[in-house]
Amino acid sequence: MKHIRTISEFHRFRELEKPEHPMISLIDVASVRQSDGEEPTALLLDFYVIAMKKVSGAQMKYGQQQFDFDEGLMSFMAPNQVFTVVPGKKDEEFKQSGWVLNIHPEFLWNTSLAATIKQYDFWDYSLNEALFLSEKEEAIINQIIQNIQQEYRSNIDRFSKQIIISQIESLLSYADRFYHRQFIIREKSNHQILDRLEKLLDEYFSSDGLINKGLPSVGFIAGSLNISPKYLSRLLKMLIGQNTQQYIHEKLIAKAKEKLSATDLSVSEIAYQLGFEHLQSFSKLFKIKTKLSPLEFRQSFNFKSGMGDKDLN
Repeated sequence: MKHIRTISEFHRFRELEKPEHPMISLIDVASVRQSDGEEPTALLLDFYVIAMKKVSGAQMKYGQQQFDFDEGLMSFMAPNQVFTVVPGKKDEEFKQSGWVLNIHPEFLWNTSLAATIKQYDFWDYSLNEALFLSEKEEAIINQIIQNIQQEYRSNIDRFSKQIIISQIESLLSYADRFYHRQFIIREKSNHQILDRLEKLLDEYFSSDGLINKGLPSVGFIAGSLNISPKYLSRLLKMLIGQNTQQYIHEKLIAKAKEKLSATDLSVSEIAYQLGFEHLQSFSKLFKIKTKLSPLEFRQSFNFKSGMGDKDLN
């Protein structure tokens, strides 16, 4: 892995001309030198990277996921995320087009964007959750990039930074809007993810996973689905109005209700089977979700079923 700390260092590494500004650069990706070695080149970058690319003859790897750029897409990387280029076959011609915008965090100091840039979830998405643009959307993004390019290559004055910052803010806002659109129009694939999530949790809750490992973490669930935690939570918010943690808790409470209503297990035994070390933690979560304690739910359920309200705890 090669750790690149500055934009100037990245330009040297890719054998590009010196950037016109040390804290921000806009690169034509056709001019970027790619590794011709057999081993993948992993880069750890200390700056933000926004890219619009079409690539053939190589695969890009972001984190643990490989992605095919042949169709062209937009991607976002925050500082300290690992990016890998896996060279294609020796007889396969490497081609790429598009642009890359590099922004060092220091460029954002004392600007409105310094406080807001991290609010966008897509910094934590993986490449397999990249942004696919329509022709109209791509034209909007490219116009903003042209505005940045014009300002970036002009003589720097006291207005330059704020003008570029305002254009970057527009770029991020449009990207957020287009991601929202992508969640909506990719309905089939999104519901397939939801179906896989449902099956994954059903299998986990039906196994010894809860007893041995406790509640599954958001990271574990997202990793099992091969998507990033932020993407999964935003997807669930769009589909069902809950984030991943809330959805896991809903499934857990449903399992608890099933055991409280259909078994003679004590509340303590049920809490243990659901992965809770302490009864109080289980009871607290159950009451938050249902407005009843586990015992009150059991008594209420038994009463409604004509089974009496025997205390089984």
